[in-house]
Amino acid sequence: MKFSRYIALTALLLTACGPAADSRSPTVNPVVSRSADTGVPAKQLFGAKRSGSAQKPAPHGSYAKGCVAGAEQLPQTGPTWQAMRLSRNRNWGHPETIDFIKDLSRVAARQSGWNGLYVGDISQPRGGPMLSGHRSHQMGMDADIWMLPAKRLDLSVAEREKISSISLRRAKGAYTNSNWTPQHHAILRAAAKDDRVARIFVFPGAKVQMCNDEKGNRDWLRKIRPWYGHHYHFHVRLKCPPGARGCVNQDPPPRGDGCDDARQWVKDILSPPPPKPRDPNAPKPKPRRDYTLSDLPQQCAVVLQSN
Repeated sequence: MKFSRYIALTALLLTACGPAADSRSPTVNPVVSRSADTGVPAKQLFGAKRSGSAQKPAPHGSYAKGCVAGAEQLPQTGPTWQAMRLSRNRNWGHPETIDFIKDLSRVAARQSGWNGLYVGDISQPRGGPMLSGHRSHQMGMDADIWMLPAKRLDLSVAEREKISSISLRRAKGAYTNSNWTPQHHAILRAAAKDDRVARIFVFPGAKVQMCNDEKGNRDWLRKIRPWYGHHYHFHVRLKCPPGARGCVNQDPPPRGDGCDDARQWVKDILSPPPPKPRDPNAPKPKPRRDYTLSDLPQQCAVVLQSN
């Protein structure tokens, strides 16, 4: 019996080191694989890593169930950006995400009243589920950009822990408030026009405001998606890089500019529809459980074990 279990475990480890993983990666330590079987939450395993893996950059899995190999750390301060909340150690991402942030920060620096961007969470050093906060941001292809204009780029580490972004919403997100500016519109438009970007999440009122204000080509508005919250920051989601095997893209946004959909969100905020009657015979929803390593793509065990 023990021998058969050993054979099964060996087969699992060999599969985890298959072609999608970096050939330079060491063999997975059985202790890492067994941790999934004993129910250790994957967020504890990934949250304990302080640096990226020594592998070729590659996102594995999906935005809410995956990891990232060979992640790059966004420098704490650059000519047109600062990474915020450094104590979280979430300024890591796929190199394409890091390049995108730097490019967008240069666009922001050309806006009146902005010297660049304040960058919030990207990913943990090896991606994966986080100890707190996001369900996504797991494969280094998501980034949160603060709505607060980055006027100072000499904030100390301590200041970056205390300073807060600003909210742009009014009436629970149905409208923008006086903090909204044409510069926000321009930065979001530049982000959405970037071919690397799959979609951008903002609160519904901001999407409607952009729909009302945009007078030029409106194709980019399709990528601006209304979502809950997202009034202190906007969330950029990049597409899987070309040739990234095992990286799962989200379905493309629906056709059209999405403005009617956003206006319906606003109507529902201002006049919430009556709740649907609950079926007394319906089974109770199961509580969401924490992912273990076995729930993630097999390559994630290699990412964890790599130097």
